[in-house]
Amino acid sequence: MMDWQRQGVRTFCAVALLGWSAAAMAADWKPAKGPLMTRWAKDVSPDKVHPEYPRPQMVRKDWQNLNGLWEFAVAKKEEEAPVGKKLDGQILVPFPVESALSGVMKTAEPNSDGLRVWYRRTFEVKKEWAGKRLLLHFGAVNWESTVWVNGKKFDPHRGGYDGFTLDITGALKKDGPQEIVVGVWNPIDSGTQPRGKQVRKPGGIFYLASTGIWQTVWLEPVPEAHITGLKIVPDVDHNLVRVTVEAEGVAEKDLVNVVAMEGDKSVAVRGGHQVGRVIEVDFSDVKLWSPESPFLYGLKVQLRHKKDTEFDNVQSYFAMRKAEVKKDEKDVTRMFLNDKPYFQVGPLDQGFWPDGLYTAPTDEALKYDIEITKKLGFNMTRKHVKVEPARWYYWCDKLGLLVWQDMPSGDKSIRPQDADIKRSPESAKQYEAELKRMIDGLRNHPSIVMWVVFNEGWGQFDTARITEWTKKYDPSRLVDCASGWADRKVGDVHDIHVYPGPGSPPPEEKRAAVLGEFGGLGLAVDGHTWEKKTWGYRGTKSKADLTRKYENLLDGVYRLRDKPALSAAVYTQITDVETEANGLLTYDRAVIKVDLDRVSAVNRGDLSGVQQQVIVMPTAKQNWQTWRYTLNEPAEGWFKADFKDTDWKKGTGGFGTRGTPGAVVRTVWNTSDIWLRRTFDLPENAPKELHLLLHHDEDAEIYLNGVLAAKVKGYITDYEEVDISAEALAALKKGTNTLAVHCKQTGGGQYIDVGLAAYKKKN
Repeated sequence: MMDWQRQGVRTFCAVALLGWSAAAMAADWKPAKGPLMTRWAKDVSPDKVHPEYPRPQMVRKDWQNLNGLWEFAVAKKEEEAPVGKKLDGQILVPFPVESALSGVMKTAEPNSDGLRVWYRRTFEVKKEWAGKRLLLHFGAVNWESTVWVNGKKFDPHRGGYDGFTLDITGALKKDGPQEIVVGVWNPIDSGTQPRGKQVRKPGGIFYLASTGIWQTVWLEPVPEAHITGLKIVPDVDHNLVRVTVEAEGVAEKDLVNVVAMEGDKSVAVRGGHQVGRVIEVDFSDVKLWSPESPFLYGLKVQLRHKKDTEFDNVQSYFAMRKAEVKKDEKDVTRMFLNDKPYFQVGPLDQGFWPDGLYTAPTDEALKYDIEITKKLGFNMTRKHVKVEPARWYYWCDKLGLLVWQDMPSGDKSIRPQDADIKRSPESAKQYEAELKRMIDGLRNHPSIVMWVVFNEGWGQFDTARITEWTKKYDPSRLVDCASGWADRKVGDVHDIHVYPGPGSPPPEEKRAAVLGEFGGLGLAVDGHTWEKKTWGYRGTKSKADLTRKYENLLDGVYRLRDKPALSAAVYTQITDVETEANGLLTYDRAVIKVDLDRVSAVNRGDLSGVQQQVIVMPTAKQNWQTWRYTLNEPAEGWFKADFKDTDWKKGTGGFGTRGTPGAVVRTVWNTSDIWLRRTFDLPENAPKELHLLLHHDEDAEIYLNGVLAAKVKGYITDYEEVDISAEALAALKKGTNTLAVHCKQTGGGQYIDVGLAAYKKKN
């Protein structure tokens, strides 16, 4: 932590909650009983809740944190604001209403128009702030929020992910308690607003909503003429950084001074510039920022009257880094970092917490997610349809982690083959407003190297226009027009999703090839799940099994890096979330589900320890295989080795209907049931640890030499590894063996194919 940030933390002071007994409220408070808690939950209390300075890129030493217990009540539509009225409930700010750490854990009704709530508290203005303007900052409130200060109503703010500031000076009383009332409405998925993965009825890949105040609320005294914002753009090619200072209340002769710092040493000073003008700060011996060397420069900014009296000053930081797409030495289009091809490997990061939902329990918890991502060997993360507090990005900047930042999705989805949806004018306007605010709020963070405008066709519209606007608005970063599904051939990358994968599109003349999602290997850990029933895109049976399968996926990723020239890969995902068990960590971050050293090695490209899969009996995916089959229920014992199947038909695997996802159909099967048999030879040197390679749609049972090897339910969309029972493994013998299969179909696509494989260490 930098010295100026330590100073900001030291200046935090607890504020008395006036108008009721704060001590009594604090003593009574406790978190709600949630399904799962993290180890950091014990560090949360009404007098210690996110006490850190919340805006690390524009720091003033004087401020006041308003996190803690507020009065609370559920609201009704068009209900009058409870100005001057005590509310019966209480909530711990800044945790969402639905979270356990809020102490409330209230959710919207499934068929409602969302959730409406009231917040209320009082504060006193410090005497030493007399004569200054007082700003009330909200880090984020989801979604529509209206604020009253001492009964004065401010214009509503609509947006769940961007911070907003109110100058409340004119609403303050001369002395005594000052009242804040906040009314919030979160439409969740009943509206078209950007909302990410929030739904009223969670399930699958969609999760609980996060209504209300979910980032730090704080007060800041400022002089009449004061700095309101910074725009910092590095220019590696010219060894300079461009700084634009925004301010309010300034006169024409008020000037800005900027000082770039390397530790305690000044490396460049630029003074006498007007507010709003671009200031070019150039210096020699530039230190570049990268995940391997995340060097940050300090930045001091002063607002002065002429060259004498200082009105205001803030402290910040910046980094020198360059992200682009261009041709490598072999004339192949790739992603570059600091003028060198840079292969990016990272996880999908949903940013959810079991006890705080959108809000991490503590700053240490936020930091841990970045630290463990780095320890797992990743150099990048994709922040998935969610925006984080500024301190999360600070830790990415500080520790060195590239970020792909998604714009939170909203409105309805489209199918990959459809054209962009037609949003209503109101929906489109809101989406574009929140996109701009997201970029404005985060653009100074050097860790962010790409904006992801749309995800998988979720509310995708006017893709080419919005992608072009994003690129022009922030030319210092890459832009992904759509991650997965509905590519519109614009932007800097062609991004596909393949589960479990991996896969890669071919690189293009002006766009790099990236794999925006793959993997999804599932493993539930008893005692560390949100619910007993969990799911994954592809199941695994143990830590060792998950590690081995992960290694094989990354082995494939690095082969795709070489050909056809993949530039990045995003694995689903860093942690479990609610019923999803696809994480490398459990949802509570208590268990790392893989061998950390082995996963770290393959993520960094060290594939020496990877075990390769050896095909013992091919599937239709590898080769043509002849089976005996029947569509009529056979006699008893049909699965035994000595059963006579000479009157069954002959066909080539696989069997099913064309168009079934992941299927290699060589013989059409479109009835309700099919029975299959074939023999195969097991050589003398065959591996002992065999497993099935199985693609089934739907229920199937597999026998080896008359012994049940596996029984599966439902359907999958690609070949998966399935364990063979110990009894069936024992029944295998050198020489000729018999494989028998029954598959039952009830609706939709259908397919069945089986092979055998094992693993051996790479040479």
